Amino acid sequence: MTWSTRQVAELAGTTLKTVRHYHRLGLLEEPERSPSGYKRYDVRHLVRLMGIRRLTDLGVPLSDIPSVAAADGRSTEILRALDDELAANIERQQRMRRQLAAVLEDGASLDLPADFGAAAASLPRAQQDLLVAYSSVFTPTAMSVIRDQYARPRDGIAEEFEQLPADAPEDERRRLAGHLAAEVRAQRADHSFITDLDAASRRNGALTRSVVTQALVEFYNGAQLGVLRHLHALLEQSEADQADQADQADQADQASVADLAVEGDERGELYRSGDAHPQRVTPGATG
Repeated sequence: MTWSTRQVAELAGTTLKTVRHYHRLGLLEEPERSPSGYKRYDVRHLVRLMGIRRLTDLGVPLSDIPSVAAADGRSTEILRALDDELAANIERQQRMRRQLAAVLEDGASLDLPADFGAAAASLPRAQQDLLVAYSSVFTPTAMSVIRDQYARPRDGIAEEFEQLPADAPEDERRRLAGHLAAEVRAQRADHSFITDLDAASRRNGALTRSVVTQALVEFYNGAQLGVLRHLHALLEQSEADQADQADQADQADQASVADLAVEGDERGELYRSGDAHPQRVTPGATG
């Protein structure tokens, strides 16, 4: 009993076109033909065809099927590489499912970077776009710090800054900068790397600065940028004051050391001259 190409393809759960493709690649041996010129497949062809289909269902590339089917020296290597690839795909798909669950169940925004959850979903669109731009250059660690900040309850100052109108007066900008300065100092104390843009970036410094600068200019209005300029000036002044205090402390320490050194030299000279000999400074000590 033999079968036509269409019949053997149906038995193997594939298509006529696929069977012909396997013939062209040399994966499936050409069968004998009937006197009328039609291919006639037997059970050996069916078993081989089903074996090829099983390997392709497992993800084995067609080019590797001869090695795997023959169980030669490369077979185990090919299958292990395939298993590693499948594991990576599963992890990626699980991550995708978590992100979809955050959108469907927690109300997270699709406009935000992955893993930001619902915490930042209520942010103004400009602020969301800013976070997306940051995610293109900052390291996962830096983005997790930013995410944690948005996960905390937001105070009135943050909301004031986000809603600040472009024509906000100068005194209002300075007031907001003063309030934000304290928060930024605390963040720097907890996460020192955020003071170094290069350390927080996964790109080269020039590219990161260009993205951050363009994002700030594009997504913040003039008043908000004014607040950031005042904030930068306050932080620089604070750092300068701390540096001055450290210098003064160092100078005081150096002066103390110098005083001790002078005193030591004077005592040494006194002993060398004999004026400080115990028998001389204590009358009657020798009897």
